[in-house]
Amino acid sequence: MQSENPFIADFVKLMNSAAGTLAGVGREARDSARERFKELMGEMDFVSREEFDTVKDLAAKAREETEALKKRIDELEMRLIAKS
Repeated sequence: MQSENPFIADFVKLMNSAAGTLAGVGREARDSARERFKELMGEMDFVSREEFDTVKDLAAKAREETEALKKRIDELEMRLIAKS
């Protein structure tokens, strides 16, 4: 059932227009916030995954070398104690 009342028809058009405008404002706000977040993240000193993995591998190798050297020092100390 459609109304013949021009006031109601105009009111419905106005509400549809307002809803569309509100949706547009919401999209604009979301896009603006997204851009600001990207800019903020771009200013920070983050490393890439590749750089992180490289440093992680280097740290693991350094840890292994340190453990091997500690073991070697312990063995050498034991030999010195045994000679005494």
